[in-house]
Amino acid sequence: MEFQTDKGHVKKKTETYLVKALSVTEAEAIVNDKFKNSTFEFEVKSVSASRICDVFYVGEEVEVED
Repeated sequence: MEFQTDKGHVKKKTETYLVKALSVTEAEAIVNDKFKNSTFEFEVKSVSASRICDVFYVGEEVEVED
């Protein structure tokens, strides 16, 4: 992700997302769709399958789409 600070400097920030998808191709499409109307430039540098089989939410309740 690339954005401009209040002082006009261009900063780059790397973020990692875990996406629920049936394939890495679908995961990349989901991320691209999610950020397509964003006000900052972004680039999907890599997509890989994860061996995570479940996520447990502790504390604050989170609504999850299946």
